[in-house]
Amino acid sequence: MGPRVVLLCSLFGVLLGQGAEQISIDDCCKDGRKRAGNNEDCTSLPLISESTTCRIVQEQCCVTVLEDNVCTSGINMAKDQGACDSLFANDCESKTTKMCCECCLLGKATQEQGLPCDHNLSVGYQCGLVSRACCVDGAPDNQTTPVEQSELPNKDATTENGDNSVFTDQCNGKCAHLCVGNGTCGCSKGYKLKPDGKSCEDINECLLGSSNCRGGERCINTEGSFRCQREVSCGTGYELTDNNNCKDIDECETGIHNCGPEFQCQNTQGSFRCLPKVKCGSGFIQDALGNCIDINECVSQTSPCQQGQVCINTVGSYICQRNSVNCGRGYHLNEEGTRCVDIDECKGPEKVCAGHGCINLVGSYRCECGSGYIFNSLSRLCEDINECRHYPGRLCAHKCENILGSYKCSCTTGFKLAADGRNCDDLNECESNPCSQECANVYGSYQCYCRRGYQLSDIDGMTCEDIDECALPTGGHICSYRCHNTPGSFHCSCPVNGYTLSPNGRSCQDVDECVTGTHTCSENQSCFNVQGGFRCLSFDCPNNYRRVGETRCERLLCNESVECLAMPVRITYYYLTFPTNIPVFTNIFRMGPSHNVPGDDIQIAITSGNEGGYFKTDRVPTGGVMSVAKLLDKPQDFELSMELRLRRYNTVTTYLAKVLVFATQEEPRVPYNPLLE
Repeated sequence: MGPRVVLLCSLFGVLLGQGAEQISIDDCCKDGRKRAGNNEDCTSLPLISESTTCRIVQEQCCVTVLEDNVCTSGINMAKDQGACDSLFANDCESKTTKMCCECCLLGKATQEQGLPCDHNLSVGYQCGLVSRACCVDGAPDNQTTPVEQSELPNKDATTENGDNSVFTDQCNGKCAHLCVGNGTCGCSKGYKLKPDGKSCEDINECLLGSSNCRGGERCINTEGSFRCQREVSCGTGYELTDNNNCKDIDECETGIHNCGPEFQCQNTQGSFRCLPKVKCGSGFIQDALGNCIDINECVSQTSPCQQGQVCINTVGSYICQRNSVNCGRGYHLNEEGTRCVDIDECKGPEKVCAGHGCINLVGSYRCECGSGYIFNSLSRLCEDINECRHYPGRLCAHKCENILGSYKCSCTTGFKLAADGRNCDDLNECESNPCSQECANVYGSYQCYCRRGYQLSDIDGMTCEDIDECALPTGGHICSYRCHNTPGSFHCSCPVNGYTLSPNGRSCQDVDECVTGTHTCSENQSCFNVQGGFRCLSFDCPNNYRRVGETRCERLLCNESVECLAMPVRITYYYLTFPTNIPVFTNIFRMGPSHNVPGDDIQIAITSGNEGGYFKTDRVPTGGVMSVAKLLDKPQDFELSMELRLRRYNTVTTYLAKVLVFATQEEPRVPYNPLLE
């Protein structure tokens, strides 16, 4: 093959063996070259094999053909215009075209100055190939050196004496093709001498533009020659001759037509016609089978009769008869009163389509309804489409409201409409500051809570009131020795001698193992300090639940499973600790919905962990509370399961609270007296 220019910006991958494949490498290359001829993108070719090697061969063979075409354009510009100034190397393809053009000009200049075509300039391998090719193409007899017969008719040719020059000793056997004497080598026709002066390489006549291929033919280089191939087939009705021309096939002469006995075959370019042998008279037309069919002049001609007359077709002719005009719906008489003409309802005083587009039809009209409307062919009006009824549950995430020409989505309480106008996002009610102190947004609602030292009002559930922690039934147990109430908080004190206030500000003499790091809890457990000791806490969410935060598990989607729907929606873990002898009926835990709805039915119960009957639950307006039912006179640990069942809108939802209670040994303390504070 002739010189092939490789794009400087292309990177060739190394072919890695991928094992035996059913498709050969040659087939992969042929496919790539074929797709390049169709101007397909070489970087995204359809794979004909799973082999990485085949993919690389496909791409590189495709790139090679495209590169040859690009380089040929540059060479042709150098030959035709003798300049490359119009080329701008803004991209990879333009750079290659400009390089081939300029290197060809270099070869032509070398030939014009009588210099050897095989120069030793360090212009790069690709540029050197193009330069030598253009130099040889412009030299007499395509010589690559001044020495005659560097390219000979055939490498197997013999001299007139019958001596084969390849086997002469003048070149000492160093020539690949022929020895022309004086130690100079030559090449057969279609080849040229390489720079080493011994080897021969094929001349790419297609790249040099020296082929004699005609328009519509593609030049294909072969070893030592080339061939011309039509780019487009001759098509139906033509055949390819030996000289690569398309010749019309005379179907009538060859007898390959399908004309019946009633027809005569007439050849045309690329096809044929079947002409009927029998000719029809006036007023008739011949069909495809040769039959004579009457012509309806009343519809095939424009007004064959005069005004005020109606045309009546007859066999082979027609007659005109005076007509009394009665116009139907959608028509009216013309000014002459001779015929009916269409009424343009769209231009009438009545707005027949009422704000929609109107299209006049012959004898009628049609409304071009706007978006959200449909045309009723009976009432001839544009009627609103109730999208909410036609596509239930598919347009809006929560609620769909039909409006004229469209629809509107809305959300239930606790949500707001998303930016797409269809879905609903959780509404952060806390942004409007509904709580007096702290607000926690939850999905579809919110929950107020108070800072330490305050509690939610039982009246509105939003206002925070100061807690006199020391005066509460459990207040005497907040501090290990003595409690002092302060606004919104409290502080503890210890006896002057023998006690010290611990870092938590409540206990006396107690060491917080969780703070000092003296506990034995593992990394997967959390340390919970109690009076005189600590607890290692951990929990795992049951099956069909996912962990949310540090103390909560939420149920996954149930997919309409009855058993799954009966399970709690949320499991929350709470940890409580207090000393022994806590007063009976002390409320230690409160549980309820984030907001109440009229008609709510709330049931709350301790389902496990209360075998000793030390705790009980009570119903309150906002939910339920858990309190001490029996005196705890000794240290004990409890793991209570408190279940709240909320029936709202005939739907039952279950919430489960895992309350871990640690009752510790009561420490010496001074009874609280508010008068002393």
